[in-house]
Amino acid sequence: MTTTAPRAAEGRRKKRGSVIGNTGLYVSVGVAALLFLIPFYLILRNALSTDPEITGENWKLLPSFQWGNVSELFHDTLVDFGLSMWNSMVVAVLMTAGILLICSLAGYGLARIPYRHANKVFYAVLATLMVPTSVTFVPSFVLVSSLGWVDTYRGLIIPGLFSGFTCFLFRQYFLGFPKELEEAARVDGLGYWGAYWRIVVPNSLNFFAAIATITFISGWNAFLWPLVIGQDPSSWTVQVALSSYMTNQTVNYHLIFMATAFSILPLVFVFLFLQRWLVQGIAQTGIKG
Repeated sequence: MTTTAPRAAEGRRKKRGSVIGNTGLYVSVGVAALLFLIPFYLILRNALSTDPEITGENWKLLPSFQWGNVSELFHDTLVDFGLSMWNSMVVAVLMTAGILLICSLAGYGLARIPYRHANKVFYAVLATLMVPTSVTFVPSFVLVSSLGWVDTYRGLIIPGLFSGFTCFLFRQYFLGFPKELEEAARVDGLGYWGAYWRIVVPNSLNFFAAIATITFISGWNAFLWPLVIGQDPSSWTVQVALSSYMTNQTVNYHLIFMATAFSILPLVFVFLFLQRWLVQGIAQTGIKG
């Protein structure tokens, strides 16, 4: 009896402490989620409002639900926003597929294929990360222009198909990939390509999905290069189209927010669909090489 009562009291204290701790955790997470959702609320609120409601002094919590803003956005004679969305989708998808193929092959070669100058090549790849984009911007534009790729998908996509940082991530990942699986594949007669395609890739989908998510978001949000290459409105991407609603003379606030709301939908979908693989893949980049 003398030992049971203190234990019971200690158990109750631990239970109360656990409940208080969990409550604090849930409150903190709820507040963080609310703060995270505020920008999305502001985008939707302003997208369904008029310009005077957005910039006026009498700010209201709810919009006036101007659904005509959607029709105005997609029937604008100056900016074909639907075509811009399509251009961004094509550029982001093809760039993602190309980078996954090229950088994964480069990373696998640097990690697995024995070559006397492999380290030198790897250091050369790392050296490209130290070169600012602004330094290569003009030469890249001159090269693309001389090839006649201005206002084309080739000019928007091909110059960005190699990423030194993505190659580095793939190399570090493949260094930690179990060699026993590849050795078993070689016993069955597969070469480097067969082992890569049939063994490595199917067992690395989490990492590929993480890199694909990051690359797709980067390609979708690209602005400066598409702005220079896509000189004709028919080749504008969504980010360039967004900038066209803000000029020196006028700013169409309701169209900017409505276009923003539609432009983030693919990113939200990609993130929600691939977030589990994104977290797992990023965690795997820390594998010691």
